[in-house]
Amino acid sequence: MSDYTLSDETRDRLRRISTASIATQLYKRGLRNQFIQGVVPVAPKAQRMVGQAFTLRYIPAREDRNTLDVFRNADHPQRVAVETCPPGQILVMDARQDASAATAGSILVTRMAVRGCAGIVSDGGFRDAEGIGALEMPAFYAGPSAPTNLTKHEALDINVPIGCGGVAVFPGDVLVGDRDGVMVIPAHLADEIAEVCAGMEAFEDFVLEEVMAGTPIIGLYPCTKEENQKKFEEWRDKTGR
Repeated sequence: MSDYTLSDETRDRLRRISTASIATQLYKRGLRNQFIQGVVPVAPKAQRMVGQAFTLRYIPAREDRNTLDVFRNADHPQRVAVETCPPGQILVMDARQDASAATAGSILVTRMAVRGCAGIVSDGGFRDAEGIGALEMPAFYAGPSAPTNLTKHEALDINVPIGCGGVAVFPGDVLVGDRDGVMVIPAHLADEIAEVCAGMEAFEDFVLEEVMAGTPIIGLYPCTKEENQKKFEEWRDKTGR
């Protein structure tokens, strides 16, 4: 588990940064596989999801171990994860990219929202997706699924390294989710990525304004003409960015 603690400053910065910008900066640092594949928002949210990962690992269900009676067990890992994921953190679930059965439903996800968690991500399915989508807390999944998790998944390990959508996720890693999906930032890079991407986002907003005004893209993006660099600096002075 990482000793890193996400600061309010870095959290606020990441809320203003797209997953695309984060992907570019991680790529520059040699990290090419940090975008969780096959996972989408249950419902779009006005604000990006940002938080550190608290993980739950599922394994394939076996019929003699996964009957409805297991939910009577107070130590059932799925229930424990919902009750122990810290406020401000994100429950990230490894369902082996199998959305044919649910990894959570609206009651459990609502409980997490009430507890102040920052979000939930699963590379499996959710049941009661409409109710989950109505919550203010962001949720990402591989798709809707009515069958209970017990038909396919057994919740086993809490807060251990997992794979989610083909990405290694370690407890304490920082996740950012937007309408495109979810990026995983290794904890030790989170502050650096947030700072660098803030400048990158400002430049891309400037470029978009120029493109909308009819400026040709060559020499603008990337900025290889001195005149465009000067215009960007003037834009930053004007906008305070």
